[in-house]
Amino acid sequence: MSYLKLTERAGAVELAAKIRAGALSPVEAVDHAIARIEKLDAHINAVVVCDFDRARDTAKAMTGTNAGENQPLFGVPMTIKESFDIAGLPSCWGHQKFTGNIAKHDAKVVRQIKAAGAILVGKTNVPPDLADWQSNNPVYGRTNNPHDHTRSPGGSSGGAAAAVASGMVACDYGTDIGGSVRVPAHFCGIWGHKTSWGLVSKQGHDHPLLAERAAHDGALSIAGPLARNAEDLAALLAVTANIPLQRRDKPLKDCRMLLLVDHPDCPVDAAVRGPTEAAAQALENAGVRIDRHSDRLSNLSAQQSGYMRMLNIAMARGAPGPDGKRASAANWFDLLDEQARCEMAWEEVFADYDFVLAPPAPVLAVPHREGRVFDGTVSVDGAEVSAGKALAFAGLASFPNLPSTVLPIGESSGLPCGLQVIGPRWADYDCIAAAAQIGQVLHS
Repeated sequence: MSYLKLTERAGAVELAAKIRAGALSPVEAVDHAIARIEKLDAHINAVVVCDFDRARDTAKAMTGTNAGENQPLFGVPMTIKESFDIAGLPSCWGHQKFTGNIAKHDAKVVRQIKAAGAILVGKTNVPPDLADWQSNNPVYGRTNNPHDHTRSPGGSSGGAAAAVASGMVACDYGTDIGGSVRVPAHFCGIWGHKTSWGLVSKQGHDHPLLAERAAHDGALSIAGPLARNAEDLAALLAVTANIPLQRRDKPLKDCRMLLLVDHPDCPVDAAVRGPTEAAAQALENAGVRIDRHSDRLSNLSAQQSGYMRMLNIAMARGAPGPDGKRASAANWFDLLDEQARCEMAWEEVFADYDFVLAPPAPVLAVPHREGRVFDGTVSVDGAEVSAGKALAFAGLASFPNLPSTVLPIGESSGLPCGLQVIGPRWADYDCIAAAAQIGQVLHS
C-alpha cells in the first residue's frame, strides 16, 4: 500500500475541529479508535498496553461539554510510547523483570497532552531499553511495519509510528537519542519531529531501575511527536514545549538549503538516495536554492565520533562499556566541550543556510531479525555495513542538540522514504513549517 494512502486519513487537529463542531462526540472518536486498534493490531502489534475503559470514561465525561481555551486536542484519542509513565499502567521498557513497575504518576508530557484535551487509549511498543531500530521485546513481542509485515517499523518509537501510519490513531509521542522518532517516521512514511534538546520535558520518562529518581533530561535524548501531517506536529509541540519559541515563517522559495546525502562514515543506499535526490530536484525546480557541499561541515567524522562516545556513555549512564572501561568525569567534561564546539560549528552553518536536508537513515525499513540491528550489519547497495555506522545521519542533529523534522518524500519498492529538515536550535516551528512547504511541493 502506498505510504500516501496510509497517511491521508484525518489528523488530530482536523478531528478536534469535528468534535468542536459537534459532528463527532469524544465517545464516538474514542470508540472508532478502539475499533481500529482491535481490527488492525492483530497483524501489527503496535498498541501493547491498552487503557480502553479509562479512555471511554474520560470521553463520556467530556461529552456535552465544550473545549477549553487551551484544549486544541479536545476529544482526540491518541497513544504514547510505552516508556512514558501513565499512572496505573506499566512502564517496563521491554523487560519481563519490570512488568510489575506500575507508574504512580503521569509523566509531564502525559499531563500536558491530557490538559490539551487528548484522550490516551494506550501505550505503544519499544525495544528493550529503547536501544534498537526494531520494536521487539520478550514482554510484548514484535511490531510489524504496516507497509510490509516482514520488516521493522523502526525503533525505539516503532510502535508509535506503526500505530499512526496504519491509521489506529492520528498521533503519538515518542523519544529520540539515536533517531528513535526520525527513523520510525522514515520507515513508516509518516511525520516526526526531533525537538531541540531541552525543549520538552522528559520528567516521568525514566528507566525502571531509576523510576522517580532521575532529575534531568539526560544528554542528547529528547521527547518529540509523531503524526500524519505537519499541522499536528506543530499542535503537539505547542502543548508540550516548555520554552516559548519564535517563528520566522520564511517562504520556501526564499530559503537557502544544504543537502547532505554523502557522509564520510556511512554510505547511503540507492533506495534512499534516489527519492532524496528527486526531492531536491523538485525543490530546485520550484526555485529553492540547494547546495550540495559546504566547507563549514568538513569535520563530520569527528562529530560522529563524539556523538557515538556520548551516546554510549549516556545510554549506559556511565557503566563500563563493552571494552570493560568506564568513562571518567574528565572524559565526560571533554565530551561536553566537544559538543559545545560542534554546536558553534553548526551555528556557522546556519549563518549561510536556513536548513540542512539529509536522509534520516541510510536504508529503508530493515527486515526483521533476531537480536539487535546494532549488533549486526545493514545492507547498503548489496554491501554489509556496520549498523552502528548507520547512526551517522541521526547524529547530525543529535550531537549539536538541533531540531529536525522528518516528512515522507517518496517510496522505493513499496517502502516509504523520509527526509530530515534540520534547523538551528530552537527553530523547531520553522523546521516543521519548512517541511510542510516541502511536502506541498512534492505531493501537490
